[in-house]
Amino acid sequence: MTAHLHVITGGPGSGKSSLIHALAADGLGTMPEAGRAIIQQQVDTGGDALPWADRLAFAEQMFRWELRTHRTARAQRGPVILDRGLPDVVGYLRVCGIPVPPYLWKAAKVLRYHRRVFIAPHWPGIYTRDAERKQDPRAAEATCLAMREVYTSLGYELVPLPLTSVSERVRFVRSHLEQD
Repeated sequence: MTAHLHVITGGPGSGKSSLIHALAADGLGTMPEAGRAIIQQQVDTGGDALPWADRLAFAEQMFRWELRTHRTARAQRGPVILDRGLPDVVGYLRVCGIPVPPYLWKAAKVLRYHRRVFIAPHWPGIYTRDAERKQDPRAAEATCLAMREVYTSLGYELVPLPLTSVSERVRFVRSHLEQD
């Protein structure tokens, strides 16, 4: 059963990670994002599985990360909040113009999450670049649109997060979790 796995998706720089850190501090089980951790590991080790070097290798790393995350989260009790999911890898490849391998599509279709997925809309007011986030705002918005398209095509109901403070977003997510 995977109804306790709650994904937060969206484009980069839309407040997902800040929200997930706050939800963890509020006592919920959480799973971190693949992308940032992979970028840090690749930079530290001189690897090229990076979005600005080898996008397909980066996507493969994210795919393996999300498979492990899904398996680990399934074994946990209570709601688990995931910073992205397998469909995000599909969305990333689409944004990059790279064909999505059939096995990845199959995994995104078969390894499910809660039917409602939280989506953090593109939010220019908080978007910033950093060492791991090098996309310009247009690319961040395109990523959000790709995630919306992929999750919708897979039959998920998207719940947009309000453009408000982290504490208000925590209350918003918790109120939706209580409806289950």
